[in-house]
Amino acid sequence: MTSRTITIKQIQDGQPVKGHFLVKEMSRGETKIGKPYLMLTVMDATGEMAGRVWDNADQLLPECPVGAVISLSGKAESYKGVMQLKIDTLKRVDPATVDPADFLPTTPGDIKAMVRELSGIADGVENPFLRDLLLAFLKDRKFMALFKAAPAAKAMHHAYVGGLLEHTLALARLAGQICTLYPALDRSLLLAGVLLHDIGKVKEFDTAKIPADYSDEGRLVGHMVLGIGMIDERISTIKGFPPDLAARLKHLILSHHGSHEFGSPVLPMTIEAFVLHFLDNLDAKIAYFDRLGSQVQGEGYQWSDYQRNLERFLYLCPTAPQGSTPQGQVPDIDPRQRKLFDLG
Repeated sequence: MTSRTITIKQIQDGQPVKGHFLVKEMSRGETKIGKPYLMLTVMDATGEMAGRVWDNADQLLPECPVGAVISLSGKAESYKGVMQLKIDTLKRVDPATVDPADFLPTTPGDIKAMVRELSGIADGVENPFLRDLLLAFLKDRKFMALFKAAPAAKAMHHAYVGGLLEHTLALARLAGQICTLYPALDRSLLLAGVLLHDIGKVKEFDTAKIPADYSDEGRLVGHMVLGIGMIDERISTIKGFPPDLAARLKHLILSHHGSHEFGSPVLPMTIEAFVLHFLDNLDAKIAYFDRLGSQVQGEGYQWSDYQRNLERFLYLCPTAPQGSTPQGQVPDIDPRQRKLFDLG
């Protein structure tokens, strides 16, 4: 098949490819004999794929900056078990004729419905100080516009528009179930920690860039410390907020990655902090499996290529492609989310 409308998801090994894609990453390299080549990662709403330009690299370099939509032709080839494109020609598409946002993966959930559910959970928090703190964020339209647009991560999990909202809501649902099973947990504190654990990502990621990338502040400071600053700012407006409660809440934020190795300034030292860390890790890993499983073709379990970040191969079962409705998730009326940032 050769098509201008082919998607990343549809590309097969050995297939001629012709279509429009967004440039996610681009760099220039040289072979051992000094011949220049380009290394690209291109994407659309269904996924992403690496590509190589071996000929006329320097001439084509200005045509494919990060964030540009390009028209390319080439061929799909499997290299060490990973599909990539051998790109023969490429040309930048006139920005006036395309919307780069159309090439970005988006949560399959209904943004407005997820916001309503999250707001309902926050409104049901029993501790009045924590409830006021949560609602102060959720009623801030500027904050919520950023929160709904942000991914939960750059690549590992929920790395798409609305991913942070989807991830946070999943954790809130899990936390509610866990508190029912273990009533000794401080439900208000755990839910507040869940809803606020990643709020710093609205500053860590610059969603005005397409595709979203780390901001300077995000790289230099990190989302946990940024989140603490945002929480301190809100707490200062809530009269009588108990200092010990603020300290326990901030401990959840600063320890939720679980170890110094993975970026937590402190280790979990309360039961709620342990639970938040495990729930966060659980949802991230399940999303990671879902993403890899959506790339598996055919039937039955299959081995992934080696996952360096996990230091292992994974045995995957094909899952529904991104854009269908995962189990338990609010269905989406309009997958294109044309009014993504409306709170209405």
